[in-house]
Amino acid sequence: MSNSADSPQEPAGRRTWHPVRLLTAAVFALAGLIFVTSFNTAKGTNIRTDASLLKLSDLVRERSQKNAELDETTARVRDEVDALARRDDGSTKAEDARLGALEKAAGTTKVAGRGLTVTLNDAPPGAQAAPGYPEPQANDLVIHQQDLQAVVNALWKGGAKGIRVMDQRLISTSAVRCVGNTLILQGRVYSPPYRITAVGDTGKLQRALDDSTAVQNYLLYVKAYGLGWKVDDHEAVSLPGYSGTVDLHHAEPEDAAGATESTESTD
Repeated sequence: MSNSADSPQEPAGRRTWHPVRLLTAAVFALAGLIFVTSFNTAKGTNIRTDASLLKLSDLVRERSQKNAELDETTARVRDEVDALARRDDGSTKAEDARLGALEKAAGTTKVAGRGLTVTLNDAPPGAQAAPGYPEPQANDLVIHQQDLQAVVNALWKGGAKGIRVMDQRLISTSAVRCVGNTLILQGRVYSPPYRITAVGDTGKLQRALDDSTAVQNYLLYVKAYGLGWKVDDHEAVSLPGYSGTVDLHHAEPEDAAGATESTESTD
């Protein structure tokens, strides 16, 4: 038999580390690391501010402005290239006429004539429902992507010879997209009010707007919550040609059997 005096003793000051103690120590160490990282990131400022969002917004505006400048540069170079091509291509008048018609259809040349402008806008601040309508939700008071698309599609259906959204001409590959309450069109960012101008027979264009189910649905919100809607006729309006790149990055042509085959362009 051995008594407690005979039992081996651990060296003084040593402790046995159990798994729970190890886990607790790891959690406190991780918390300390997070606090240190947060302090170094904040640099003595409040990191729960909108500063980062403002910086992102500034970056978006800067890139949008840069894209606009690049579009202008591209347009000038394209004009120079076109002038040289017309001078040296040796084509016949018939071929030049066909090329001009194709450029006009593609939207890369100026188009002018009678037309109209449709302006859409968010509801005014503090907008209330008209009598007989339910109280609005936040999404009821702003312009959405489908509203802009409804107007553009109706104008094309009404025989528009060309359409400009804000200050950009639309072509077959243009995509009208909204993120939040901002419009992103061909690499540039816009805020409401949104102006859509079309050249064509104003009577047919107006009838196409009147006949569009999607446009009429938007007009219900105009009546109920005060969203902006205005149509202006123009005796004469001129739309510049599209000045951006026309290179395709992805397309899926449909074959005779209805199947699609994916292709990509080379830049």
